Amino acid sequence: MLRKQVALTPQQGRLAPVSRRPALQATVLLTGFSPFGGAHTNVSWQVAQSLAGAVEGGHTVVAAQLPTEFDTSLEVLTALIERHHPALVVCLGQAEGRQAISLERIAINIADARIADNAGKQPVDKPVVSGGPPAYFTRLPIKAMLGALQQAGIAGEVSQTAGTFVCNHVFYGLMHMLDRRRTMQRVRGGFIHLPLLPEQGEPHMTLDELQRGLRIAIGCALATQQDVKLGAGAEH
Repeated sequence: MLRKQVALTPQQGRLAPVSRRPALQATVLLTGFSPFGGAHTNVSWQVAQSLAGAVEGGHTVVAAQLPTEFDTSLEVLTALIERHHPALVVCLGQAEGRQAISLERIAINIADARIADNAGKQPVDKPVVSGGPPAYFTRLPIKAMLGALQQAGIAGEVSQTAGTFVCNHVFYGLMHMLDRRRTMQRVRGGFIHLPLLPEQGEPHMTLDELQRGLRIAIGCALATQQDVKLGAGAEH
């Protein structure tokens, strides 16, 4: 039988368990996706990599690209979290047709792909995590973040769905990981969808607007422990 490792605390002169929980680093893990569906660019990765090295709330942004693939995306994300031990994880995705920075509220346990991912996989009505709960709520203070965006004059919204493609797959997988792994239960995380860039089509937001918006949102997430009450519901 394995015995718990212990260490002597000099102040108390007694044995105490040695913590195996890694200390959270003063970093924000910001991810974007690779291009998909025949496109040559993905706004989520362009914005993420443009913010690499930025400092918000005393935390340094580490940017990484996730493959637009159902299985591999979560494997890569898990490895990144285990490597960097971030205090905050924000995954970005591209949402054609949206006109504002969309703060996602709910991740659902379903993969139902309208098109194939970059690995040629097209799951239909399959759970992200077999036996997992139907849904998870974000750990981000999305109402406070929305208020901060609005105060800065940047288009923002709370979204009630992250779709059923790889974006939702990563969102659900992230929240499941943070919920179930003891070493990650203090980590905060969630998902944000971004509109297209001007060169990608309409509607769009400029790179400068998206950069400013993400920095405001990240700073607010780091500074806000308790979300605020702010109407941001939807009729449909």
